[in-house]
Amino acid sequence: MSTALDILKHYYGYESFREPQSEIIQSVLDGNDTLALLPTGGGKSICFQVPALMKEGICIVVSPLIALMKDQVFQLKKRDIKAAAIFTGLSYSEIDKILDNAQFGYYKFLYVSPERLKTDIFIERFKRMNVSLIAVDEAHCISQWGYDFRKSYLEIAALRGIHPHVPILALTASATEKVQKDIAEKLKFKSTYTVFKKSFLRENLRFVVRNEMAKYPKIVEIIQKLKGSGIVYARSRIQTKEVAEFLFKHHINADFYHAGLTTKERSAKQDAWIQNKTSVMVCTNAFGMGIDKPDVRFVIHLDVPDSLEAYYQEAGRAGRDGKLAYAVLLYNEQEIEYLNEKINQQFPTIDTIKHIYNALCNHFAIPVESGYMHTYNFDFMHFCNLFKLDKIKTSYALKILEQQGYIQLNESVLLPSRAYIYCSNLDVYKFEIAHSKLSPLIKMLLRTYGGIFNNYTKISEAVMARQLKISQEEVENQLQFLHKNKVLSYIPANDKPTIMLLTERLHDSNLYIDATYFQHRKKIIADQILSMCAYVEQDKVCRQAFICSYFGETSKMQCMQCDVCITNKKKLEIDEDFILAKRCILDKLSAQNWIAMEIILKQEASYDKQLHQQVIRFLLDEIQIEINEKNELRKII
Repeated sequence: MSTALDILKHYYGYESFREPQSEIIQSVLDGNDTLALLPTGGGKSICFQVPALMKEGICIVVSPLIALMKDQVFQLKKRDIKAAAIFTGLSYSEIDKILDNAQFGYYKFLYVSPERLKTDIFIERFKRMNVSLIAVDEAHCISQWGYDFRKSYLEIAALRGIHPHVPILALTASATEKVQKDIAEKLKFKSTYTVFKKSFLRENLRFVVRNEMAKYPKIVEIIQKLKGSGIVYARSRIQTKEVAEFLFKHHINADFYHAGLTTKERSAKQDAWIQNKTSVMVCTNAFGMGIDKPDVRFVIHLDVPDSLEAYYQEAGRAGRDGKLAYAVLLYNEQEIEYLNEKINQQFPTIDTIKHIYNALCNHFAIPVESGYMHTYNFDFMHFCNLFKLDKIKTSYALKILEQQGYIQLNESVLLPSRAYIYCSNLDVYKFEIAHSKLSPLIKMLLRTYGGIFNNYTKISEAVMARQLKISQEEVENQLQFLHKNKVLSYIPANDKPTIMLLTERLHDSNLYIDATYFQHRKKIIADQILSMCAYVEQDKVCRQAFICSYFGETSKMQCMQCDVCITNKKKLEIDEDFILAKRCILDKLSAQNWIAMEIILKQEASYDKQLHQQVIRFLLDEIQIEINEKNELRKII
């Protein structure tokens, strides 16, 4: 059997693992339930893909992000690894075909959105699959203490009863200690489970917070100084366009991105930015997830995010190449007030939630006790205008309905046209003889799309129309005719946002919103907002030390490069006690001999010990002294 390193080199082209990928992989190979906390861009997918390629059977990957699933399946297929994904928007027959192939060992990886786990069609096939590993991406979603709780994630634990000996690998970029424990409990980890954490400290990332009223000119100033590729996060779609145009007027090559654009537009903008044809992307938080661009030199937030978890994840998209990068957050006092007021906005009354649920079902003409697992194209703005609903309240009401497991919202993701010929070669030939007008199209399908007899295959009506020298509309009509006559299954392309009912439509009296849970979530959100505001407004504690402490790291190491550290350092450099202590320590040290740190501190006991420690840290940062593994100091000439 190939080693993990062999697999890494062969399929991914890397010569070595990043820390702690190798240890996580070994834990999975040893059959342990494993929790891995790796920062954004830390190579989480490697941690389950490599061991899965070393083991017999299929790896089930649970992920809530359709775009990310599609991208990872695409990347695996490029490496000649068989993979598929099941998510909202696929037809029943497509799902049925994918699960058939998964059951009979055709795929090595099957990506599944969490709401699919409880469906009978999935459970019955899952029972008969040879499963080697269950990987849970964005694992913080399973915790009610997490910042993005999804009730559908609770279904994952039920899989354990079907395949009790299959290990689970849970992956997340940001989880507090409380969330980590909750993940292990909700996934029913065995008592022998292992946890791997990469420090939340980002040594190459310089965190800066600025109280700024005139934000747009400040962004221009920052970008002109830093140069290179960057991201500017804005709260609203309108603002993304406004800021991008402002930057462009100031000779900065910027573009904008949000979930309201068509899939084609978003894809083109994203590609231009990745290829450095566009320098700066101004976007909502819909942008960045799963994008592997290592040379991002700065991430600027125009508004204060709702939580430190979200902020850390978004800021962490800068400097993945290990070179110096900046995470800048601009705020003003009004925003802090707005953020505190937003706590009440995020939790509309239960009557409001029920009213919006009924409006949604009426909008799609769904009778009571119908609509289970049905998907509908959803235009949020049209829906709100049609029913005269407040957009902010509606947005949060839909979020609560999603968290409670009643619906699933999906931003627009391009699902290209697909076709699958399910009758025999002979039957196709007979149909072609009987319908000679369709013969050119049928021949083209058979010639161009080799796998169309085995699986749903992506097709392009535009390409076929050009080659057949007929209109695209005519191609679509012919495909629909073949579909109606059961020669093939044809599913036209769709790139609209969707909403799916995860239960049949419920009557008002049966739509249960847990009031205790409601208050519990409200307190969690309030605590997260308070922590975020504290991070922004405080100016005493190193930014990175504050973040690390929030996530449970106890190290008191200062980064010495954030705005707080730099300000404190400047204050120290003009402090008389600091200057005197610095002179005394340098006088005691030699360039030839190492001297134990405790001797330096003991000899100068008349001075404050904490001050001396600050001086020593300062001198180390300024490369005036060095320290060895024995905690001994020496002067650098």
